[in-house]
Amino acid sequence: MRIRKAVFPAAGLGTRFLPATKAQPKEMLPLVDKPVIQYVVEEAVAAGIQDVIIVTGRGKNAIEDHFDQAVELEAFLQAKGKTDLLAEIRRIPMLASICYVRQREALGLGHAILTARSLVGEEPFAVLLGDDVVDAPVPCIGQMLDVFARTGAPVVGIMEVRPEEVSSYGIVAGVPAGDRLVRLTGLVEKPPLAEAPSRLAIVGRYILTPDIFPALEATPPDARGEIQLTNGLRRLLRTRPIYGYRFEGRRYDAGSRLGFLQATVELALKRSDVGKPFRDYLRGLALDTEGPADSGRTPG
Repeated sequence: MRIRKAVFPAAGLGTRFLPATKAQPKEMLPLVDKPVIQYVVEEAVAAGIQDVIIVTGRGKNAIEDHFDQAVELEAFLQAKGKTDLLAEIRRIPMLASICYVRQREALGLGHAILTARSLVGEEPFAVLLGDDVVDAPVPCIGQMLDVFARTGAPVVGIMEVRPEEVSSYGIVAGVPAGDRLVRLTGLVEKPPLAEAPSRLAIVGRYILTPDIFPALEATPPDARGEIQLTNGLRRLLRTRPIYGYRFEGRRYDAGSRLGFLQATVELALKRSDVGKPFRDYLRGLALDTEGPADSGRTPG
């Protein structure tokens, strides 16, 4: 079955980026010159997704405004003859059919997905986290759609993480089931390293089937009062196979400060317009840093 819909949970408070996110969504922070969430939406569209469902919350109006038409801005750009920028601005609302549903309280990723149930309906769907960027020749979610087409089962994106990072992720246990594929035997949410079944972490890409909804409804909240998707998937695993796919590509956790900085630098270096001068700047900066500390030289 072809998957047409994707859910983008984007109702979180973005506390890791305060004070920058006090008045703007973390998903709207720019990587070079595009907001983070646009990269993720473009990934889904490149994989053939037609319908985008964004789960928002209070203070997230900027996301809706970004994917809407900007009549005044378009008129200004046209009057100034800025045709390239005009074409780019007009492209954004045409990326996909985009609708929104509100999560009134940030009660976990599982709860956010439940909020989108009426818009998803009874069909398989993708989930992409709005601050998780994957740079890959073949869209990450597209790779996972191929796995779903072969297996007909839910698929989670996984990657190996460093030991000190294990307790920050949902971690899977499983057995090899093919190239880059693992058939899951267990999932645990943010375990201590000593209790983790592996170092294979779930990252922000999922292909889910509609039976996840009753599984999430039956999943009790955790100690923080949140419904975790990992716990819902563990419940679903009792009744059907679930696979983990070690996707190809470079993943950036743009919801963390370090990941955001890494994404900004590496994506900028790939750009045809700013890549070369930015690389030259970084080389010069490295030379300045390696020089004597008391040289008195003023950078720039």
